[in-house]
Amino acid sequence: MTAQVTLEDALSNVDLLEELPLPDQQPCIEPPPSSLLYQPNFNTNFEDRNAFVTGIARYIEQATVHSNMNEMLEEGQEYAIMLYTWRSCSRAIPQVKCNEQPNRVEIYEKTVEVLEPEVTKLMNFMYFQRNAIERFCGEVKRLCHAERRKDFVSEAYLITLGKFINMFAVLDELKNMKCSVKNDHSAYKRAAQFLRKMADPQSIQESQNLSMFLANHNKITQSLQQQLEVIPGYEELLADIVNLCIDYYENKMYLTPSEKHMLLKVMGFGLYLMDGSVSNIYKLDAKKRINLSKIDKFFKQLQVVPLFGDMQIELARYIKTSAHYEENKSRWTCTSSSSSPQYNICEQMIQIRDDHMRFISELARYSNSEVVTGSGRQEAQKTDAEYRKLFDLSLQGLQLLSQWSAHVMEVVWGRVESCCVICVVFTLNGSLVRAHSPALLVLSVLQAIRKTVCDWEGGREPFNDPALRGEKDPKSGFDVKVPRRAVGPSSTQLYMVRTMLESLIADKSGSKKTLRSSLEGPTILDIEKFHRESFFYTHLINFSETLQQCCDLSQLWFREFFLELTMGRRIQFPIEMSMPWILTDHILETKEASMMEYVLYSLDLYNDSAHYALTKFKKQFLYDEIEAEVNLCFDQFVYKLADQIFGYYKVMAGSLLLDKRLRSECKNQGATIPLLTSNRYETLLKQRHVQLLGRSIDLNRLITQRISAAMYKSLELSIGRFESEDLTSIVELDGLVEINKMTHKLLSRYMTLDSFDAMFREANHNVSAPYGRITLHVFWELNYDFLPNYCYNGSTNRFVRTVLPFSQEFQRDKQPNAQPQYLHGSKALNLAYSSIYSNYRNFVGPPHFKVICRLLGYQGIAVVMEELLKVVKSLLQGTILQYVKTLMEVMPKICRLPRHEYGSPGILEFFHHQLKDIVEYAELKTVCFQNLREVGNAILFCLLIEQSLSLEEVCDLLHAAPFQNILPRVHVKEGERLDAKMKRLESKYAPLHLVPLIERLGTPQQIAIAREGDLLTKERLCCGLSMFEVILTRIRTFLDDPIWRGPLPSNGVMHVDECVEFHRLWSAMQFVYCIPVGTHEFTVEQCFGDGLHWAGCMIIVLLGQQRRFDVLDFCYHLLKVQKHDGKDEVIKNVPLKKMVERIRKFQILNDEIIATLDKYLKSGDGEGTPVEHVRCFQPPIHQSLASN
Repeated sequence: MTAQVTLEDALSNVDLLEELPLPDQQPCIEPPPSSLLYQPNFNTNFEDRNAFVTGIARYIEQATVHSNMNEMLEEGQEYAIMLYTWRSCSRAIPQVKCNEQPNRVEIYEKTVEVLEPEVTKLMNFMYFQRNAIERFCGEVKRLCHAERRKDFVSEAYLITLGKFINMFAVLDELKNMKCSVKNDHSAYKRAAQFLRKMADPQSIQESQNLSMFLANHNKITQSLQQQLEVIPGYEELLADIVNLCIDYYENKMYLTPSEKHMLLKVMGFGLYLMDGSVSNIYKLDAKKRINLSKIDKFFKQLQVVPLFGDMQIELARYIKTSAHYEENKSRWTCTSSSSSPQYNICEQMIQIRDDHMRFISELARYSNSEVVTGSGRQEAQKTDAEYRKLFDLSLQGLQLLSQWSAHVMEVVWGRVESCCVICVVFTLNGSLVRAHSPALLVLSVLQAIRKTVCDWEGGREPFNDPALRGEKDPKSGFDVKVPRRAVGPSSTQLYMVRTMLESLIADKSGSKKTLRSSLEGPTILDIEKFHRESFFYTHLINFSETLQQCCDLSQLWFREFFLELTMGRRIQFPIEMSMPWILTDHILETKEASMMEYVLYSLDLYNDSAHYALTKFKKQFLYDEIEAEVNLCFDQFVYKLADQIFGYYKVMAGSLLLDKRLRSECKNQGATIPLLTSNRYETLLKQRHVQLLGRSIDLNRLITQRISAAMYKSLELSIGRFESEDLTSIVELDGLVEINKMTHKLLSRYMTLDSFDAMFREANHNVSAPYGRITLHVFWELNYDFLPNYCYNGSTNRFVRTVLPFSQEFQRDKQPNAQPQYLHGSKALNLAYSSIYSNYRNFVGPPHFKVICRLLGYQGIAVVMEELLKVVKSLLQGTILQYVKTLMEVMPKICRLPRHEYGSPGILEFFHHQLKDIVEYAELKTVCFQNLREVGNAILFCLLIEQSLSLEEVCDLLHAAPFQNILPRVHVKEGERLDAKMKRLESKYAPLHLVPLIERLGTPQQIAIAREGDLLTKERLCCGLSMFEVILTRIRTFLDDPIWRGPLPSNGVMHVDECVEFHRLWSAMQFVYCIPVGTHEFTVEQCFGDGLHWAGCMIIVLLGQQRRFDVLDFCYHLLKVQKHDGKDEVIKNVPLKKMVERIRKFQILNDEIIATLDKYLKSGDGEGTPVEHVRCFQPPIHQSLASN
């Protein structure tokens, strides 16, 4: 059985939907969208006037006149819209260029076909203005009749006549402004005359009348003034209308901006109509009939008001063009050229903010109290005082919104939303009793009001009401119970009661004694107060419509007036001239944090304009233009906003990663690195459904797309900068990558970006390829710049650029231009980071190798090593091998080590003579040493890379240890058991042990990954694999030519004095570079660095000749002898002592190199194989015994 749900429960359930939290919890920083626009129309336009038969008959008749005039006003509004939105059709129609043109008949026929409906509208407009002027003048003539002048005329009737005056002013100005209307009519007339469409005299006459009507400026005004001036006393009625407008304007008896501006226009145009050949406004002012000084003050305060759409009118123009202005010019201050303080919006902002803050606080207080104390209460349970408070609060909010909109505010600070029902209560019982000496007319009016408007409890009038018998009020007062209603009074009912009450207190009544004199003073004050307050009842009953009118800033977009001024040269203006975009762009350009959250409010102007174009103007082409501009502007908005957000978080990342000590040191030196100014982009990034022209736009998604592209571009530029520089810039590349990574981390809080690794691989072109751009450029730099041009210094563990390059300068690509936000974030940060990275520019050392390891990874390093091995192979088996063969030929066949008795000078001279050909070989110190340096640098690069990689791996292993249950041995004191302490430690770290945890909680795929990762880490820890050993082993295979080892020794053991092995050649080379150089010459260290020695020693070690080299080296022998005899002479321009010092230095270096290489080559032998491979030889036989 289905449960019965009452209507009240259903409505309360619907109300609860407002409190339903949305999944994205989007902050509300845009005007509330209305997917369904519901505006009930309570204005019946007096269609129900016959229902109020209890009212005064003359006011019911007046309501009939009102109804007809309102219909005419609505028709006039339609013609105003037609004129304002008129676009020239004739400019788009092909013109007939000559009478002989073959298709001119067809062109004229099409012209008539297209323009005839439009010309018909213009003809109807001409007829309408005639009828409207006749109708208005008829009403004026009726009211100006001598017998009717003393009669009471209601304010509503006078205001309606004022609206007519406003309509004439607007229509005339629109007709004057629209040249395209005249052009279209001329084109139609020309085509119609050619085709003889207007044959009858009446059509020709009407067409002529229309031409004259459109051609003459101010035609409507002239016709109106001519017809008014023949009416006796018309100026008196117009004076009443103007005085009423002054009173309404002064007492702020208006609510919407259009009402305010209408009052001012009626004042100005009314004065112009009164000041003619029959009447003089200055004489009327002298008679106190009108107050020109007040009008002058109003026009001085507000000099220009909106006329229609984007058209504006200077109010003083009505004064300047009046008939008697010149002789009374000095009386006016509004006609001077000084500007009004009204237009200084900056000064008014303070007051606007104060008013806004005060009202919002009051509204929030009421809303909160309603939530706390009012929840669950029925509407009928609220008191009259609570309704009164709600009424005052709503009216105050509407008045503030109207005031701000009337100032043509660029930003609407807030939009009041209220779901309250305004219940209007009319209580008039006491007034009947308090009327002393009641005249029959007063009594009849009061009874008519009572019967028309009173809402009795129970639906019927109380029997035997004491108020009707004229009895006095009881001392306790009346207990009047007013029933609660869901709707207010109808527009006709409200009009009737206000008009009848106004007739009681009016100064005119049609008789010698006014009705006002029959009422007591307090009663008059009560009626006046009610009459003044009830003026706003109509607006508050139509609350949603009034609210929209008060907030409507749609006219800020329309520009038909200015488009007309271009005379067809422009179809539409660029967005830089569009007010909604100007406001939006201003917020984006200034980056004002307090305004950034309100940037969507300025875009909401497009919603207002589009709504107005469809519902008020009813023109599809205007909506299409708005939609096209919105498409363009929103793209620009998203582009600029995403650019700003990316730059903001890039600066934030750069600031976070910048060394704090550098910032403080710069500040101490007077160079301040500015800190990031906070902004409120987070709120904008949370916008998932922005409403614009009926579309729901995911702003976060659009910004995410742009920022993803910006991240990719930033990484591309970082790698591009590296590709345009040498190997030393890899540290800067790493810094840029880290900043981008931090930026990605900060942005990922608010948007869903691809993983940084995926972005980096894409930018590096390393998604499917085995190596990326960075790896490729690293090898490129190694091959073409690093190997041939850098010198290694073992003391500093660095490579520096050689002072004497032997290779051509390497040409790189031009560095790509980049905005600061794609690098480190800002110009100041770029400068700061450049100063940091400049310290890494002049060398290649451990910081660079550490970065290379991190950026290249195992795969990239393997690729680089493999390519370097190819380079080493080509050198060892190519150029170097050729030089070894050539030099072996010029080496002495036999070179014994002289006995020490010869002394060190003799030994030096002996070696110098023996190695004369080697010393004098021209290419030895250039190309040969250069090639050996390249091999040495390649070997050193591999060694240093492995060392850096080992550090990274050790860190990884130490970080992984607690998660693999690998714990260090704990310190054990005496009496403590190691196993017990270790068990306690293992139990403590057991929750961190990853593999059992995943096995217990994870999926099969996660379990497999965890086991593989654990196994890989443990194996890496146990194996102790050496990459450098593998490289050395590979290089050993390159030394397969017999020239490196020489022939087998004749004695079967080893070569002693023969110069047939490589170590003998290297000894000769070492002798050459140990010779001291002259004053202005470069040493071998400066030119080639330690890479040269690493290459030589590596070849010796790989050939297994290191011990023979150590024993039989020429330089070492000279060093031993000189160390013994200590002599110092100059032999063949070679200072002995200096040479020995150089030999000693190189001996230490060689020993270090050979020890390092031996360590790596023996690391794979294992601990259990320290066995010496011993070969047994027959002992040598002495010569004396050999003969026997």
